[in-house]
Amino acid sequence: MLCRSVCPYDCPDACGLLITVENDQAVKIAADPNHPITQGLICGKMRQYQQTVHSPQRLTTPLLRTGPKGSGQFKPISWDEAAQRICSRWQEIIPQYGAEAILPYSYAGTMGLVQRNSGHPFFHKLGASRLARTICTPAKDYGWKAVMGDTPALDPAERSKSDLIILWGLNAAATSIHSMAVAQAARKRGAQVWAVDTYQTPTCDAVDQAIIVKPGGDGALALGMLQVMVAEGLLDQAFIRDNVIGFEELCSQILPDCRPEQMTAICGLSADTIRDLARAYATATAPLIQVGGGLTRYGNGAMTVRCIATLPAVIGAWQRPGGGLFCGTSTGAAFPLQLVTREDFMPSPTRIVNMNQLGAALKNLHDPRVMSLYVYHSNPAAIAPDQNAVIKGLEREDLFTVVHERFMTDTARYADIVLPATSSLEHPDLYRSYGSYQAQRCSGVIPPLGEAKSNWDTFCLLAQGLGWDEPFFRQSADNLIDQLLAEPNDWRDVAITEQLRQGEPVVMTPPSSPRGPWLTPSGKIELRNERELHPLPCLLPTHAEADRFPLRLQPSVSLHSLNSSFNERDDLLQKRGEPTLLMNPADAGARQLQDAELVHIYNDLGAVELLLKVTQQVPAGVVVSEGIYWLDRSQSGRGINALTSQRLTDCGEGSTLYDVAVEVSAAKKAGK
Repeated sequence: MLCRSVCPYDCPDACGLLITVENDQAVKIAADPNHPITQGLICGKMRQYQQTVHSPQRLTTPLLRTGPKGSGQFKPISWDEAAQRICSRWQEIIPQYGAEAILPYSYAGTMGLVQRNSGHPFFHKLGASRLARTICTPAKDYGWKAVMGDTPALDPAERSKSDLIILWGLNAAATSIHSMAVAQAARKRGAQVWAVDTYQTPTCDAVDQAIIVKPGGDGALALGMLQVMVAEGLLDQAFIRDNVIGFEELCSQILPDCRPEQMTAICGLSADTIRDLARAYATATAPLIQVGGGLTRYGNGAMTVRCIATLPAVIGAWQRPGGGLFCGTSTGAAFPLQLVTREDFMPSPTRIVNMNQLGAALKNLHDPRVMSLYVYHSNPAAIAPDQNAVIKGLEREDLFTVVHERFMTDTARYADIVLPATSSLEHPDLYRSYGSYQAQRCSGVIPPLGEAKSNWDTFCLLAQGLGWDEPFFRQSADNLIDQLLAEPNDWRDVAITEQLRQGEPVVMTPPSSPRGPWLTPSGKIELRNERELHPLPCLLPTHAEADRFPLRLQPSVSLHSLNSSFNERDDLLQKRGEPTLLMNPADAGARQLQDAELVHIYNDLGAVELLLKVTQQVPAGVVVSEGIYWLDRSQSGRGINALTSQRLTDCGEGSTLYDVAVEVSAAKKAGK
């Protein structure tokens, strides 16, 4: 039997899948050739997704901790016992500490609208603390809105009309394969493709020009290019006059200090290179900048996006098909998600805890102290910043931790109770993309493995255990999906809504144009935004500039994993190899380090040991670690996030996972 499904992982493409099912097992995964975005292409991680779904490592029964926290020692228990223990413990905590002593923690292990958000109504009704889910790219969204307001993103299909595509801070080969395919198609028809990044990524290997900047120096490059364009008159004055505010102030107050010679030390490029890039960009017919998340994970991340957003505005790129700036799509208005999240269930607004500061919250947060943590579709022991602080919090004997997971992850090892979770093939959901305007509904195509339950079914069971009589928690996930699709709106007409009901992939259309009128308070592109602390785009420092360690660490992405997902797959682990640190030969020589040597990477937060790979792939002053491994693969029992901090971005309260300073030395050998 051939069934349609959707990739559930945190990727902008939300690929359409075709699942071959035999005897209630998924035996083959293929790309849907009729899907408007996927078009028969999926990544290597998903081509063998059945190995994840049917992995012998899958959790299939609830577990109760029997050994020390972190030991991974558990015994099986029934769902009834697990639910009773969880509810009883919460019913003890709430009278003594208050419901805000309970903290949910989740993020993007699944991207479906129902299963991802099904904890929201439960914890709202419980009165628990809320989680600010900002670990990814809120600074990018903030920077876009500061300039463009609610103006929708352009249709990614327009990239076929671009004569210059700049993949800025986007390793598309690893994180957006269909953007990579579009870029390759553009090159074949004669367009230029550039990649701007901090080291030679696989994407950089496949473009016309790779532009390697210093970590956090992207805004300096953008302002340096802008200064050249202004100085040489490479502007569209009519477009600026009719569509832009703040250009004159930017020219008089900011750009005099942004000549290429002044930007060289900040962005790492020569003045001549900055000039050449500015001229090539400004004279392209329809240049498109596609902004990734990497460049926003610094202390100046939101401001960097504002700086980049000046470029298409001053040359009028927005008025030509294929030209402009693409930061990702936002389709929140296409579905009434409040029917799932149900903020109205909160008796009163509760406190908000930033997920990037979980370590501090578990240690320092009082009034009340966090006494219970419920983790679902996330692995904070591996992916959260300041890993040592997070693990120290998870080790607290007085912290009652529940983890709902498919595998015994690093976080699950610290749980008091582990609940088995379904995979995306075992439950229904509704997916939307953040790299296009497509959406698709899917059903569970195989029965749940063992006793695994979906997020939605688990929260309904816990609601019953707490004695709630709220009818909301007695309906099915399919009922919730039906409600999300009940009424067509400006994004999707009756025909598209019916296609969604039938499980067909669709492309929705935003009700307003991405090319004006501009949906900002002023009605224009706001290079000057008086609502901001810094009204004009300007240079802001990164956090790491003030740190005492000399090397800038880039915890980058891997072609064969996604955050901490896929660590259960031996085939992908073999392709990744051992956890490795990439270092420039000059830096290795200065430290008398050899290729394939075990090295010690450290800063004030912690240390980790990795195998060294000496390579020209990274510039001097930068070291790179690709992908997140589970801790049992680590030489030192810690992963790369032992080095990242809980500091936040300038705006948006995002993570600064790339804003890291470290030093590297030879690892001490055993017995010395």
